[in-house]
Amino acid sequence: MAADHDSVYEEFEGKIPLNLLDEVRESLPDKCNKTQLKKILEKVYAEYSTSMIEPGESVGLISAESIGEPGTQMTLNTFHFAGVAEFNVTVGLPRIIEILDGRKNISTPMMEIFLKEPYSQGKDIKELAESIRQAEFKDFAKEITLEITEGTLEVKLDMDKLKRVGLNEAALGKIMEKSLKGFTLKIKDDLMTIKSKTKGENISELYKLKEKVKSVYVAGIKGILQVLPVKRENEFVIITAGSNLRDVYKLDFIDKKRTTTNDVFEIEDFLGIEAARQSVINEVFKVIENQGLNVDIRHIMLVADTMTLGGKVRGITRYGVVSDKASVLARASFETPIKHIVEAALIGEIDPLTSVVENVMINQPVPVGTGLPELVSKKQ
Repeated sequence: MAADHDSVYEEFEGKIPLNLLDEVRESLPDKCNKTQLKKILEKVYAEYSTSMIEPGESVGLISAESIGEPGTQMTLNTFHFAGVAEFNVTVGLPRIIEILDGRKNISTPMMEIFLKEPYSQGKDIKELAESIRQAEFKDFAKEITLEITEGTLEVKLDMDKLKRVGLNEAALGKIMEKSLKGFTLKIKDDLMTIKSKTKGENISELYKLKEKVKSVYVAGIKGILQVLPVKRENEFVIITAGSNLRDVYKLDFIDKKRTTTNDVFEIEDFLGIEAARQSVINEVFKVIENQGLNVDIRHIMLVADTMTLGGKVRGITRYGVVSDKASVLARASFETPIKHIVEAALIGEIDPLTSVVENVMINQPVPVGTGLPELVSKKQ
């Protein structure tokens, strides 16, 4: 029966996108005959044809209105995530602006780490989460004492916490020796003594050493500052404050197909421009959905396409996609007009007036809708 259907599918190839044909193939009932399949594909083709944009439609303008209008109804604040002070997640309008402006340093980077079985069902979930979190020396120190007369720093270690991350005092000592050049370390039981190799360490230097020692990176993944295992439907997911996609992907217990970050530039750097484009769509859509608003995904896709067209993520700003416009007047219409006009005059740039903005500025019909075709009548 399937082979019999192939000729019908071939007939509609080129008319209907392949992903829609595949969808029909997958959801087709077993008892469906050739005639019924043809009728189904004709209906799909009719629906697909009516959903297409008319030639000359101002898709950019419609998308701008479609996203801009609900944007005025968005909240301007951030909220605390799951009652934990460290999980301050940027939402609403500030988050939309952050994505569309193409900001490289986002205010609250975070990751959603999906796990393989059996960890996704809750096995050792707390230990796993703890092993991912960036641990600094201060996390393993019960107390740090300054011995001014001796010119040393004495640290009482928390042995239980060390065991939890799979370290002992000797391993911790090696890590500290690598990070602290010019100091000698002695460890006896749970007491670590740090002394400078140079004589006559004064009090201010000891205080500086104390602060330096506290922030030495010991274990976990750099950049992951907080972790929180949460249950979503039938599986556990680890939410993190801070992001480091490259190092998280090296872990063998994570599900790489679904683990992601909200940092679009990190995704571009590690997974490429196509993944970054999808990330822009997902992140903008997530914000709009969280606000209870409804925007057609195609409008968001158009914005994402515009931002990633040149092979790099660029914000919709005067330094980003606007600077690439061929039209002098279009560039001048978006902030800093004098700069663009002077630069264009200096190099004798010509404006072809092919787009909307520049024609509006000089009061000409815009090349959209009925202004798109040019009719020339025949001479009798």
